[in-house]
Amino acid sequence: MLKLVLASRNKGKITELRWYLANMCPHTIWELSPLSAYPEAPEVEEDGETFRDNAVKKATVVAKAVGEWALADDSGLEVDALGGAPGVYSARYAGLNHLGERDDQKNNEKLLTELVGVPLSRRTARFKSVIALASPEGKVWTAEGSCEGYISLEPRGERGFGYDPLFYLPEYGLTMAELTEEEKNRISHRARAMEQFLRILTEVEREINSKTNTG
Repeated sequence: MLKLVLASRNKGKITELRWYLANMCPHTIWELSPLSAYPEAPEVEEDGETFRDNAVKKATVVAKAVGEWALADDSGLEVDALGGAPGVYSARYAGLNHLGERDDQKNNEKLLTELVGVPLSRRTARFKSVIALASPEGKVWTAEGSCEGYISLEPRGERGFGYDPLFYLPEYGLTMAELTEEEKNRISHRARAMEQFLRILTEVEREINSKTNTG
């Protein structure tokens, strides 16, 4: 088995990524390891201009630091009426708490405040996700996914995390936080990115197996 380090300390994101790998790639050669298992791994500043910049940086820095393959995701919300904000600042839109962690409730409250007076028809938005895989030697592969919707007038639902209670999906008549875990994991931005990513992972596995068999 090859170790694959999940380069994230976001518990909700880690849970989702574990679900995708377990359910969409059940015969994988990869053994998942949380970042918490590597205390030597540095904190990575997410200072990129795009989700791809941040995902690639997190994956490559962690892979180099721990000497293992690393998987990183950077994702967020883009709201058209706000010129694409919060974008790469989604996790820290309203600032961080005293522990340096994101505050989902305050982020949601700020988003609603910024959209006061904007009708639902103009609250078009999308979740975007970029997943990066990095080898210990620094080689990188990326996959992207998005999910279109609207920002609701008030939060609804108790599931999910982040902006899920505000992200309304008209085809379901529900917010992301009202979907079951299985429903969300089929249609979300991260699910769509994972579909591409798992194809990449399969190709990487073949390359590794080929080198092993010929070596």
